[in-house]
Amino acid sequence: MKLSLNFVKDYIDLDEKLSVEEIAEAMTKSGNEYDTAEKLVNATNLVIGEVKECEMHPDSDHLHLCKVDIGSEVLNIVCGAPNVRKGLKVIVAKVGAELPGDFKIKTGMIRGQESNGMLCALYEIGIDKKFLSEEDKNGIHELPQEAPVGEDPIKYMGLNDEVIDFELTANRGDLLSILGMAYELGAIYNKDVKPVKTSYEEKGEDLNKEFSVGIETENCKLFLAKKAKNVSLKESPDFIKNRLIASGIRPINNVVDISNYVMLELGQPLHFYDADNLGNKIVVRMANKNEKLTTLDNTERILSEEDIVITDGNKSIGLAGVMGGLDTEVEETTKNVIIESAIFDSVKVRKTSNKILRSEASNRFEKGLDPARTYMAMERACTLLEKYADAQIQTGIVKYDTTKNQEKEIEIEYKFINDVLGTNISKEDILQVFKNLSFEIQDKGISALVTVPTRRIDISIKEDLVEEVGRIYGVDNIQGKLPVVPMKMGSLDKTTRKIRAKLSNLGLNETLSYILINDKDIHKFTVDDFEEVKLLDPITEERNTLRYSMIPSLYKIYEYNKSRENKDVCLFEIGKGFWKKGEEYGENQKICVLMTGKYYEGIGHSKNVDFYDIKGIAEELLDYLGYENRYSFVIPKQMPVEFHPGQTAEISVNNDIVGIVGKIHPSIENEPVYVMEINLDKLLAKRVGKMKFKEISKFPVVRKDLALLVNKDMTSKEVEMLIKRKAGKLLLDINVFDVYEGKNIDETKRSIAYSLTFGANDRTLSDDEINEIMNRVIEELAKGGIELRK
Repeated sequence: MKLSLNFVKDYIDLDEKLSVEEIAEAMTKSGNEYDTAEKLVNATNLVIGEVKECEMHPDSDHLHLCKVDIGSEVLNIVCGAPNVRKGLKVIVAKVGAELPGDFKIKTGMIRGQESNGMLCALYEIGIDKKFLSEEDKNGIHELPQEAPVGEDPIKYMGLNDEVIDFELTANRGDLLSILGMAYELGAIYNKDVKPVKTSYEEKGEDLNKEFSVGIETENCKLFLAKKAKNVSLKESPDFIKNRLIASGIRPINNVVDISNYVMLELGQPLHFYDADNLGNKIVVRMANKNEKLTTLDNTERILSEEDIVITDGNKSIGLAGVMGGLDTEVEETTKNVIIESAIFDSVKVRKTSNKILRSEASNRFEKGLDPARTYMAMERACTLLEKYADAQIQTGIVKYDTTKNQEKEIEIEYKFINDVLGTNISKEDILQVFKNLSFEIQDKGISALVTVPTRRIDISIKEDLVEEVGRIYGVDNIQGKLPVVPMKMGSLDKTTRKIRAKLSNLGLNETLSYILINDKDIHKFTVDDFEEVKLLDPITEERNTLRYSMIPSLYKIYEYNKSRENKDVCLFEIGKGFWKKGEEYGENQKICVLMTGKYYEGIGHSKNVDFYDIKGIAEELLDYLGYENRYSFVIPKQMPVEFHPGQTAEISVNNDIVGIVGKIHPSIENEPVYVMEINLDKLLAKRVGKMKFKEISKFPVVRKDLALLVNKDMTSKEVEMLIKRKAGKLLLDINVFDVYEGKNIDETKRSIAYSLTFGANDRTLSDDEINEIMNRVIEELAKGGIELRK
C-alpha cells in the first residue's frame, strides 16, 4: 500500500514539521512496516522557465538552441526535444541540479554550443513513463501559459508529495485505504479524522423501476447499483491524477479515475459499466464450466465453476472482484454509467485472481471489506462524478444486502490487559488508547465495554484489544523485566530429546529438511495406501505436497552434498509425515536416518557404511528405548521398489511393523546409500517396563568364531535363532562378521561367519563347557541343513 501524504492530509491534520521518515518510523513502531519513504519527485534545483528564442542548431538536424528566461536570468540551453518552441513554458534543471539516476547537470559544450541547463520531460525528473501521455513520453513537459516563471515547477504541478510504501500484514485490510491510514495516524498522533464529503443531487425516476439486480450465489453478500447519466469524459483534475500516480495507478480519464480514486480513498473497489451496453439488469452467479469471457485487457478467459461472474442475465460481463468485461467497458462515447459497489467472497476472489490477474481491487476483496464503506464508496463516487464529470445522478439505489453490519461489543478488564502484556499501564492510559483509535468506550470500573467499529474486521476477541493497547501505547514504552517463575525441564518432548542425544552420540548429524516435497516423490520408499496432501497455492511446484515419508527429504540433502563432493553423509531427522485417507487427515512423528560413505565410529577410526551399520543404529536405538528382545528384522511382504531387495528389512516390534531399514536400489543411486525410517508415534505407543540393569561380570568372556555354509534362501536371522536355542543363557552376543559367495562355494549356498561371545557372572567358563555348547550348536545346525565351512 502506497500512502500519499498529500492524500491522507485531506482527512487528518499532521504536524508540518514531521518528516516522511518520522511518520514511517512511527507507523512501524505501531506494527506497520514500510519498504520505502521518499519524495514523489526526487529532483533538485528545478525552476519554471519560458523559451524566449528557439533556433535550429547549425551542426544538427534535431538539436535546438534556446534562450530560456528563468526569472533571475536568461540561460542558453541546447535541447533535442521535438516539441520545444518559442513561448513554451517548461521545466528547467539548472546547473547543479540532481536528477534521478544520480544524474547531475553541468555546464557543457554540445557540438560547439554552450549549454547551461536542461529542459526536462516528466520521466527525467522521476515520473514513471507508464503514467504519462504519449506527448509527455516523446518530448519535454509543456506547462500551462499561466505558469509563473522563476517558481518551483514541482510545487506548481502539485507533485510536491511524499510517499510511504507499506508492507502490510494480511489481517489489516482496513489499511488498504487512505481513510484507514488516517485513522491509524490519528491513533498514533492523537488526531481527529475528518468526515468523508458526500453530497449530490438525485434526479429523475427511481432506478428500481427500470433496473434490477439478481443474486444467484451465496458468494455475493452485498451488491449496490446506482446510475449516473450524461457523464462527460475528459481529463481528470490534476489533484486526482497526481494522487493516482503517487499511489502507483495510471490516470486514464475522469470517470475511470474516479472509480480508482474512491477505491484508494475508502478501500472499496468499484466498477463502472457502460449502461447503454449493459441492459436493464445485472445477475450475479457462479460461472459455468468452460464459460468464456473477454476481459478488459482483450483476453478471452476460460472460466470454471469456482469463479463468480457478473452477467446481464444472458452472458458474462465481468469477473467479480477481479476484472470487468470488454463488452461493457467505459469508452470515450460512454454517456450513462451503472456504478457497482459490492462485497464478494474473499476466498473465491483470491482463487480467481491467482488464475487471471492480481490487482489493486482483488487485493482488497481478498482481505475483507466493511459493508459500511461499501455504501460510503457509492455515495462518494456519485459526489465526484457529479462534480468532475458533470453527471446527473438518478434517484434511487438498487441493492441486495445479507450482511449483518453490526459493531462488535467486547468487555475487557484492565487487569487482563496488563497481565497479558506484562505491564502496569494505568486505566486512564488504556482508555486514551481506545479513544485515539476512535473506539467507543464505557468505563465500568474494573473493566471497559469497547465498541469496535465495523471498519476493524480484524478485531473480534479480547486478545485483539490487548494487541491494540500494546502497539498504540508503544512497545518502547513497556518496561522490560525478566519473568519470575519456577523453572523445570518439560516432559512434552522428553523422549525425542533423548533420541536426539543418543543418535548424536552414535556419530550422526541432525538435520532439518522441508516438509514440502514434489508430488512425484510422495509415494516413494513406501507401499502404504494413502492420498497425498497437496497445497492449494504452492510457492513453487517443486514443493507442492506435504511429505508422507521423510526419506525423500533426506535423500535430497544427500544429493545436495554429493554434488558438492561431500560423500560422507550420516544424517538423522525427527519430523512429521502427513497423510489423507478419505475425509480423514493425519500426521505421524517419525525418525529418519541416512548413511553413506565413511562412518566415523570414534576419533581416528572410520569405516565404509554397510547394511549392518545402519541396522546396528536401529538396534542401539530400540535397546535404548527399552524394546530389547522385543524387536526383529523381517523380510518385507511387499518391497518398495526404491529399496534393494537383498539388503532391506522391516522393523517389527511385538510383531507389529513400525519401520524399515535398507539400501537404496542401485537403479536409483549407484553409491551405497542406506536409510532407516521408524514411525515414532506407533513405536512409542508400545509400552515398555522399567529398565532392568545387570551387574557387569568380573569374569572374562570367551569368543568363538563359526563359519557356516547356508542355503541362499535361508536368512541370517533364522540361523541366529538356531544358534541361540542350543547355546542357552551363556551366549551373551552373536554378530555376523563376514559373508562370502563365489569361488569354492556351491552356487546355492553362501558362507556366513559368526562371532559368538560366551560368559557367566559367577565363574570363568572352562574349555569343556564351551566345547559342549559348540557341539550342541553344530548338531542343531546340521539338522537344519547347515554345515561347517571347511
